[in-house]
Amino acid sequence: MRYLPLTETDREDMLARIGVPDVDALFSDVPAGKLLKEPLDLPRAKGELEVERILGRLSAKNTAAGAVPFFVGAGAYKHHVPATVDHLIQRSEFLTSYTPYQPEIAQGTLQYLFEFQTQVAGLTGMEVANASMYDGSTGTAEAVLMAHRVTRRRKAVLSGGLHPHYTQVVETLSEMANDEVVALKPDVRATEDILSQIDDSVSCVVVQSPDVFGNLRDLKPIADKAHAHGALLIAVFTEVVSLGAVTPPGAQDADIVVGEGQSIGNALNFGGPYVGLFAAKSKYIRQMPGRLCGETVDADGRRGFVLTLSTREQHIRRDKATSNICTNSGLCVLAFTIHMTLLGQAGLSRLAELNHANAVKLADALAGVKGVEVVNETFFNEFTLKLSKPAAEVVEAMAAKGILAGVPASRLRPGAGLDDLLIVANTEVNTDEDRAAFAKALGEVLA
Repeated sequence: MRYLPLTETDREDMLARIGVPDVDALFSDVPAGKLLKEPLDLPRAKGELEVERILGRLSAKNTAAGAVPFFVGAGAYKHHVPATVDHLIQRSEFLTSYTPYQPEIAQGTLQYLFEFQTQVAGLTGMEVANASMYDGSTGTAEAVLMAHRVTRRRKAVLSGGLHPHYTQVVETLSEMANDEVVALKPDVRATEDILSQIDDSVSCVVVQSPDVFGNLRDLKPIADKAHAHGALLIAVFTEVVSLGAVTPPGAQDADIVVGEGQSIGNALNFGGPYVGLFAAKSKYIRQMPGRLCGETVDADGRRGFVLTLSTREQHIRRDKATSNICTNSGLCVLAFTIHMTLLGQAGLSRLAELNHANAVKLADALAGVKGVEVVNETFFNEFTLKLSKPAAEVVEAMAAKGILAGVPASRLRPGAGLDDLLIVANTEVNTDEDRAAFAKALGEVLA
């Protein structure tokens, strides 16, 4: 796209048309003390080649996830994505597709969305799934709003094991809607008494498993207590591969299941775009946000796909919409669906087994390092270490040794007294050599 700058005459004509004397008048509502006195200290315009060289030097300062042993997780995970996935999603008919506004014409798009929904329902053990959300955090907030609509209550209880970013998104949306949120304190060892927080005023209880510290949670007792008081259980996950090994939330009587699907088919991508997975019991289907695709037959009995439900503000009156989500993460959904199809049920189970086995190997190796305690009694492919030094300092020292060692809990929860905790993830991409290097370097840093 060419850049066509405005001339001074263009600017004068535009200002005259809207009736202001100059550009500064457009910012008259901003307090004078908040305006910059001079332009930002940024380089002036340069030629394309010069810009490429500058950006190249800047990017060279980064350490790519695939360049060194990588143990970072906490909501975004490095997995192997088969080359087939990228090849197929770059076909022109997929790469340029967007939310179909005349949906029945886009049979291919509707078909893969239908297949995606089927996969998500199977993974989560739920009866119905939608055609995706933006990501796990916004999906969680939408799940809370959905629970409020179902129960006609306005109070959510959030587990202390819920990812802090997810908590913050829920709190932000709830504040705008004047809804009440009870966010429990960080629960490193999964010992919180969340049952005592459930009463007849609660709309929903939000619990993550595996939680942000890696602990696996038994959701059934929480579901039972919630249902006894007319509340819903919202089960959350950030690592979708875990569903290949652990009991799915649907089998634990969760009412709504939501989480991040990035691990299947989608690379880290500097934090996005990702894909939110959303499933629920079928009796709540008309309160689900987003859109749902369905299968039918045409007048001649031929198989076809339709947009069955779309209770969003672009399709019905705004006061009746369940959500203002304006699209699903179409390309990310396609990548997820292709990768999931390549894996199949047996492949996903095998992938999950590899992740857990690798994590156990790493935990055993690190437990033998002086100054290290593995906090978790249970975990999937991620666990928390208690260190003899501040975790943030340890991570920097490990990076200098060429190892990306994890995420300091203090980065997710600043000022919460978690400075000595390090969250570590180990997926199928790590080797025995990577784990040995991690243990050796950590021992040197903590010595």
